[in-house]
Amino acid sequence: MKPRLSAFFLCASLALAVQAWATVLPDSCGDDKVKFDVSTKSSEQPPAAAPDGKAQIVFIENDDKEIGCIALCEVTTRVGMDGAWVGANNGNSYFVLAVDPGVHHLCASWQSALPTLKKNVDVVSFTAKPGKVYYFAAQIVDTGGKEVPPTIALSQLNEDEGQYRVKAWKLATWKTNE
Repeated sequence: MKPRLSAFFLCASLALAVQAWATVLPDSCGDDKVKFDVSTKSSEQPPAAAPDGKAQIVFIENDDKEIGCIALCEVTTRVGMDGAWVGANNGNSYFVLAVDPGVHHLCASWQSALPTLKKNVDVVSFTAKPGKVYYFAAQIVDTGGKEVPPTIALSQLNEDEGQYRVKAWKLATWKTNE
């Protein structure tokens, strides 16, 4: 009986260790305890230019209503950069951030109470140059199966696509629970 009990406790502790590891966010994200309450509004004005010596990043969320709408309508996506959350989007929305030139590490993570969706994270890095505008989109990706929920993909958009989305989508603002 003792070997079986030992094997049970070993398996249970390994399962807990794997679960804890799977919920750890990449270094480019922020603290998982930070939650965003996002509001969106139509914006008639294009984003202001970045201050002198800075680059500008436009973070866009593409929320495809055709994919799993019951659980995923207007998902809140947290955006992190270099280890801290810098904002969030909800639904088809965007926000703008001025950044220093240099290498930056970005993260997109779904804000969700559902464990399987909280693990949806994507990361990308890029080098910002002064005076340049960069567009990054967090896109819901259908995995094609009922057993596997949709995931999130963070990718850089070209200038034309980025400008179109800013024109068509809503501006996101937020409050955090900090």
